[in-house]
Amino acid sequence: MNNQAVISCSNLTKYFVDGDRKIQIFEDLNFNVEAGETIAIMGASGSGKSTLLHLLGGLDTPNAGEISIQGKAISKLNPKQRGLLRNQHLGFVYQFHHLLPEFSALENVMMPLLIGKTSKKIAKQKATEILNAVGLSERLTHRPAQLSGGERQRAAIARAMVTSPACILADEPTGNLDETTAAAVMELFVDLKKQFNTALVLVTHDQKVAKLMQKQYTLKQGELLP
Repeated sequence: MNNQAVISCSNLTKYFVDGDRKIQIFEDLNFNVEAGETIAIMGASGSGKSTLLHLLGGLDTPNAGEISIQGKAISKLNPKQRGLLRNQHLGFVYQFHHLLPEFSALENVMMPLLIGKTSKKIAKQKATEILNAVGLSERLTHRPAQLSGGERQRAAIARAMVTSPACILADEPTGNLDETTAAAVMELFVDLKKQFNTALVLVTHDQKVAKLMQKQYTLKQGELLP
């Protein structure tokens, strides 16, 4: 494995069993995400893009093969250790922001730090800094219902970035936004990547979004094609 790889997959195999039918998603897939690298993964609906992203993040387990995050093999960790590894090194952004409605933008962004046992004072300071960086300095006390769609997604990105993760895994992060807001959100991703040297793996249907990444792959019939 490359020493620089933030995430490394070797001989990854994933399938689902539906009755007497075996649905193969991919087999013997090898894939690395290097530090600071930006990657787009495209493919038809049902091709396994989201499944691959969940595997990369340790949210799902492969039928065979191994995934390592920062050199640690996920299969050798118990659920608590796996959760800690995710909290320390990965950030997640989805099509829907998944912000907690009863908490303010600031409190939502503080959550990953508090879960990771950071003190409340430092968590608040770091969350405020990253919310300022994503242009939400005037929205710290607003709850998700008081934010626009673009602002909610910016808050979700801030939440993913607040732990200074080695890699962000983003599943259709602009899929629920209009074209102008989507472009602004992607510009924000690119700016944050430059600022923090965070790797980004992004699943998208949008060619424009994919072209902003350094590498583009298509997941087709179980293979990642450049």
